[in-house]
Amino acid sequence: MLLAALVTATPSAHADVRQGDIDGVPYRVEVPSNWNGTLLLWSHGAYSLEFPPPSEIALTNHPATEQWLLDQGYALAASQYRTAQGWGVVESGLKDQMALLNWFTRNVGEPKRTISAGASAGGLTSILLAERNPGRFTGVASLCGVVGGTTGHFNSALDANYAIKTLLAPNLDLVHIKDPQANTSNARGALTSALNTPAGRARLALSAALADVPGRYTSRAPAPETTTGQIEQQYYYSAYDRGAFWGLNRTDIEARAGGNPSWNTGVDYRTLLARSSQKALVKKAYREAGLSLGKDLARLNAGPRVKADPAAVRYLDRYGTPTGRTPWPVVTLHSTQDGSVPPENQRRYATQVHRAGNPANLKQLYVDRGYHCTFTASEEITALQTLLTRMNTGHWPTTRPTALNDAAAKLPSATQTVFDADPEPGMHPSAPSFTRHNPSPSLR
Repeated sequence: MLLAALVTATPSAHADVRQGDIDGVPYRVEVPSNWNGTLLLWSHGAYSLEFPPPSEIALTNHPATEQWLLDQGYALAASQYRTAQGWGVVESGLKDQMALLNWFTRNVGEPKRTISAGASAGGLTSILLAERNPGRFTGVASLCGVVGGTTGHFNSALDANYAIKTLLAPNLDLVHIKDPQANTSNARGALTSALNTPAGRARLALSAALADVPGRYTSRAPAPETTTGQIEQQYYYSAYDRGAFWGLNRTDIEARAGGNPSWNTGVDYRTLLARSSQKALVKKAYREAGLSLGKDLARLNAGPRVKADPAAVRYLDRYGTPTGRTPWPVVTLHSTQDGSVPPENQRRYATQVHRAGNPANLKQLYVDRGYHCTFTASEEITALQTLLTRMNTGHWPTTRPTALNDAAAKLPSATQTVFDADPEPGMHPSAPSFTRHNPSPSLR
């Protein structure tokens, strides 16, 4: 599930804090006493369906980012959305965020400039909000967003799960899942068992590669050097971060869309693997296992396919696929080894911008980390400063990684931590890690 913030937010001591609800939907607004007229409207991600949403409404991805923005005179606002969990967040966010922006204009004042910002599924919402209300926004900051579109996101998940079902666990349901909890548990059991044999690990690597899932799960340590080590890290993505595609993620989107929005009819899995960013790991794993990759790909190509329901496809396209229109500047930020929302999303979005928008208005930044939304507050602030410079001057500042890292390193120590599950889940010190990256084309 795609979370909006990794740490709990706390109100600022030097801002006018307003909390309430709009037609029953909670919101939170903070306006500093030195408000400079710019508002950042924050779109959170898809909170897990397995747990209650956070009690505090996050205004950014990090409390330290929030505090820096308030100290600099920026107002912050966010709705919790009527639907805060699962994939209804995009549909709900598009409505509830605009309701909050209208409330802010009436009750606080009309912003001189409004930035649409968000993370994960909220990174997609931030772009869709601005595209569909272009006159209300002056810039976009999309962090770790599903900006390639939810249709491809769910199709890639189907491809990965189809490989697991075909090669390892034929009893699993892919769509129209009757018992999501049991199906998820059975899938995790099959994935865990596969880790114990070379053949099983090779097939795990193939499944992950069909969704561009990398072999780096921890945010700070580099990818393991061994084939087995990298597949073990892919396993954590497949079994846990992407595990809800075996259950609640899939049943939730099908209920909202009125059917199954995903398909693999017509997909040639030989071609798909050949285009994958992870194909080298797959070939190595199959060689080490003494297993025929060609035979397994033939099994995938010969297996029964999943057809989509056209009305459900239209729903997922509506909520949402970015058009790529960019009448205002957009900055994106992504981890290079994100296995929950692979950075190939950014390649797809850039292609859309080249087709329908102004490529000069798009700046895509990357940090050298694994896992999802693993940015320090200093990196987020530096990305926002890049956007603000473009908004203020009409020109992008230099975005050489060395310059970005130098700028981020000058920010306070409180902004220099990142979430990592190793050695224990929590916030850990981390130096800025901006890097150059050229993602592969999206597989679906």
